[in-house]
Amino acid sequence: MKYRFATLALAAAGIAVSLLASACSAEDKTLVSANGYKVSKGELDAKLEKQPVAGQVLRGMVEQALVFQYAKDHNITVTDAEIDQKITDIKARLSDAQLQQALQQQGMTQQDLRDILRQQLIIKAAVDATIHVTDKQMSDYLAQNHSLLDQQGQVRARHILVGTLATAQMIEAKLKSGGDFAKLAAQYSTDPGSKDKGGELGFFAKGAMVKEFSDAAFGMKPGQTSAPVHSPYGWHIIQVEETKPAMVATVANSRQKIIDNMLSSQEQTQYPAFMDKIMQGSNISVQDPQFADTFPSPQPSPAASAPQPSGK
Repeated sequence: MKYRFATLALAAAGIAVSLLASACSAEDKTLVSANGYKVSKGELDAKLEKQPVAGQVLRGMVEQALVFQYAKDHNITVTDAEIDQKITDIKARLSDAQLQQALQQQGMTQQDLRDILRQQLIIKAAVDATIHVTDKQMSDYLAQNHSLLDQQGQVRARHILVGTLATAQMIEAKLKSGGDFAKLAAQYSTDPGSKDKGGELGFFAKGAMVKEFSDAAFGMKPGQTSAPVHSPYGWHIIQVEETKPAMVATVANSRQKIIDNMLSSQEQTQYPAFMDKIMQGSNISVQDPQFADTFPSPQPSPAASAPQPSGK
């Protein structure tokens, strides 16, 4: 079974760091200042160890600082609980080890991840406040997107994957003797994406798993545990936790999902304009010419650039 890191909407470059205290070395040279926020050479160098594109990293640092400032100026509050929930959502798809590995590969810390998620939530709140979805728009969206919104029958299950039938039968015997499924999964399962989560796979539709696994899981009732099931990946012991029946979407039963989907689509469209507005409305001064192209000067409006009458 394959597992992948859930894509973060913002690049890992968008990371703010604290200012250095000393101002007497080359490392403290200010590269860019924006509305009082400054990025020093030392700060940037610290971020370049695993991020070779200096301009991208520098712009990301400035963007994040300005987004945080925007939130303060416009009374947008993102709580730690909201960030914790986002991390919980990520961990529903990743084990702690996989998450840590992904962060290391991108040169990020747990705090960097929290800062990026805070930035995402601020931008979402700011953009969503400008979006209005009518009942007519929802009905039209539903008519065009039943394939996305109609719900197939689903099963929530967990499993223990091992390489041999003998090992599967040994684990099956332990379960029948009162063994704890989660502990046995952590001890014996060879599936790196689920073993540290007690074998948890979450909800899935029938076509999401290989046929042998799906046939067994969808043939069981909540609370039942299977005998060893063979698939191309090895031998599984499956425990079904919950089922969801198939459902044809309507505005009434899928209203929030329709709104969320529509907001998500419009957020992606409006995000660049939102960031451009913040950047153009900020006092950004580039002290190092190599980064001049990273922060282009705002383009004047036609009215502002047109010759002005002399009054004579």
